[in-house]
Amino acid sequence: MNLEHPYEDLSGGEWLRGNLHTHTTNSDGSRTPQTVLNDYADRGYDFLVISDHDIHTSLEDYAALDSRGMVLIPGNEITRGGPHILHVNSDQKIEPHEDRQQVIDEVNGSNGFVIVNHPNWTTRFNHCPIEKMEEWNGYIGMEIYNGVICRLDGSPYATNKWDILLTAGRRVVGFANDDSHADQDVGLGWTMACVRERTLEAVVEALLHGHHYASTGVNISGIHVDGTRIRIETENAQRIVALQDIGKRLAVADDSAIEVDVPEAAKYVRFECWGQGESFAWTQPFHVVD
Repeated sequence: MNLEHPYEDLSGGEWLRGNLHTHTTNSDGSRTPQTVLNDYADRGYDFLVISDHDIHTSLEDYAALDSRGMVLIPGNEITRGGPHILHVNSDQKIEPHEDRQQVIDEVNGSNGFVIVNHPNWTTRFNHCPIEKMEEWNGYIGMEIYNGVICRLDGSPYATNKWDILLTAGRRVVGFANDDSHADQDVGLGWTMACVRERTLEAVVEALLHGHHYASTGVNISGIHVDGTRIRIETENAQRIVALQDIGKRLAVADDSAIEVDVPEAAKYVRFECWGQGESFAWTQPFHVVD
């Protein structure tokens, strides 16, 4: 038995904080692009995607703005006609075909990658049904936390659908994003990516291959794997929960660190780090392979 995971070699890297889901007055946000960039930069963010609805924000668009030292990644939230999906590192506008598999295929045939947005939004917690997420192929990840849904119908959390997909053998990584439309939506959830240089290429590479974790306030300081034994260390967690297939709890530690042996019967193990209030961090899954 072996483990496959995205944290095999983090040496020499630094952790950068970013948001991949951001709106401005170019679509339905309340603030101009430069005001949004200034806010995130002032909060210490390192990378950002402007993802206005059905609008491709390109490198040329960013060139007209002051990046304030952040890595700016082209993006587009594809929304009309079906569940919302995020095109990260886009090089062109992809049309919002009702058949979202066609959209995903066109993204993968051009540039960038797809993340499924806020699956548990709406009154029935079903903006993106699990049946669609099981049917689609080619998206790399999903929002397991979407901050703006805290003030809308539904749940900001979607780890339930994540566990269903992971148990079915899908290699899907988890992201936390603000989905910011106004100043009140900033700093709710973010991605911490481990990169070796502060460039667009390095950040995109880290996002694409899962060299990151999702957070709403807990900082993970160490991820160590020795065979099938995993140790997670944090700066500020008060409880860490190890989960396996269908979200079953494998182990719980009321501490800032946890160490577990992955059972042979598991298909995957992932970790939730719980901090004060509503602060969390989520690792990517560690998949069990023969």
